[in-house]
Amino acid sequence: MKAIIVGSGIGGLSTSIRLAAAGYEVEVFEASEGPGGKLKENTIDGYRFDLGPSLFTMPHLVEELFVIAGEKMSDHFQFQQLETICNYFYEDGARFHSYSDVSKLEEELKQKAGLKTGELKKYLKTIKHIYDITAPIFLYKSLHRIASFLNLQTIKSILQLPFIRSSQTMNEMNKAFFSDPRLVQYFNRYATYNGSNPYQAPGTLNLIPHLEHDMGAYFPKGGMYSITKKLYELACRKGVLFHFNQPVSEIIIENKIVKGVKLNKGLKYADIVISNMDIYPTYRKLLSTYKAPEHLLKQKKSSSALIFYWGISKSFPELDLHNILFSADYKKEFDAIWNSKTIHSDPTVYINITSKYEASDAPEGCENWFVMINVPHNSGQDWDQLKKDAREFILKKINRMLKTDIEPFIQTEDFLDPVLIETRTSSYKGALYGNASNNKMAAFLRHSNARSDIRGLYFCGGSVHPGGGIPLAILSGKITAELIMNDLPC
Repeated sequence: MKAIIVGSGIGGLSTSIRLAAAGYEVEVFEASEGPGGKLKENTIDGYRFDLGPSLFTMPHLVEELFVIAGEKMSDHFQFQQLETICNYFYEDGARFHSYSDVSKLEEELKQKAGLKTGELKKYLKTIKHIYDITAPIFLYKSLHRIASFLNLQTIKSILQLPFIRSSQTMNEMNKAFFSDPRLVQYFNRYATYNGSNPYQAPGTLNLIPHLEHDMGAYFPKGGMYSITKKLYELACRKGVLFHFNQPVSEIIIENKIVKGVKLNKGLKYADIVISNMDIYPTYRKLLSTYKAPEHLLKQKKSSSALIFYWGISKSFPELDLHNILFSADYKKEFDAIWNSKTIHSDPTVYINITSKYEASDAPEGCENWFVMINVPHNSGQDWDQLKKDAREFILKKINRMLKTDIEPFIQTEDFLDPVLIETRTSSYKGALYGNASNNKMAAFLRHSNARSDIRGLYFCGGSVHPGGGIPLAILSGKITAELIMNDLPC
């Protein structure tokens, strides 16, 4: 059986490895110059930057791909668990380290963030329970096949769905657990991990911090781009053929059966086509003559990001790999993003510095700063002006909270905004995670991994089930590959 994958993001790489290991003949056609989708890198004046995702969780999903391919992951890909997951800074002067050791974290939050005895352990137990209920249904299986629900584990999970906190927002749930507003803000932040609004998204999404606090946060040797690099190399070793700078213009369907794809240089025939492209352009461009699921394509899109890549000619010992400088008014920040479609004058600033762990990522005595704020997806705003404003807001916040004047130390600079995100990755409107998850039915509102009415047509990646981010993109590849192997065995 011959399979063609459109796009080489993490979901596409995951699917390609699984299919190739199962004996399928796999080719990947990618419009850009290399693999990775949003997970790429760039080097400017001796500073190396990961351009996209910056947090690595659930490494067992990467290891599973090596095991399936018959290889030992440690021979090719190494990573370390972080003792300090992130440093947090508040406008009232409070600062704390988010330690991976829960006992150490509890003591830190008691001393510096008003945590009361028992609050943290009760919360972590609750979000673990939410994860244990939802993961078997929402993360590891297709929601669009009856067979997914016909087993004892899934039935048990379904019976416990009333306990997943979907009737509360993330903010409401967090306020019920923590008495200090700084801790509520701390856990509300996890809504941004899938581009959501904690004041609208269901409390179910509070399972996200479980991935960090109970399962661990990690740093890959060589930076985040090494995930792309090592999975690409693994796919190549399994016989997957990659074609870069070769966009697909159409998925060919005849009599509801996939026949292949149309390229600039002609047709390429296949039994199976998997789109790793964002679902919106997949339908508007590759399946333009086919009826699209308009109710899904019209759903509100997730937030986006504005990132500045700064080469800093100084070292800041108070900063670590991951750092958050919180807005003084989180509600106003999310109102600006979601209601006014603009940037708050006091944004929460995330600073990622991989040179803290990979010294070669910056010249000696210097640091590579990945500086990001959450912003609305592109809906026609003046991004040149917004970038200018945001840069000013960010500089003022960094200077105020770190008691410095950072601009003289910026030796090199680049940026990424929603317009460029869409141009480079085909993510509709620059939304990082496809459809937003700001209502309790969001998990059911993502596109399926297959079209039941078209033989041989499948989908993977962050805009389809189970969602966006590295772990879920890898899992989308797992779900998609398993559906293919069941429907069209090699």
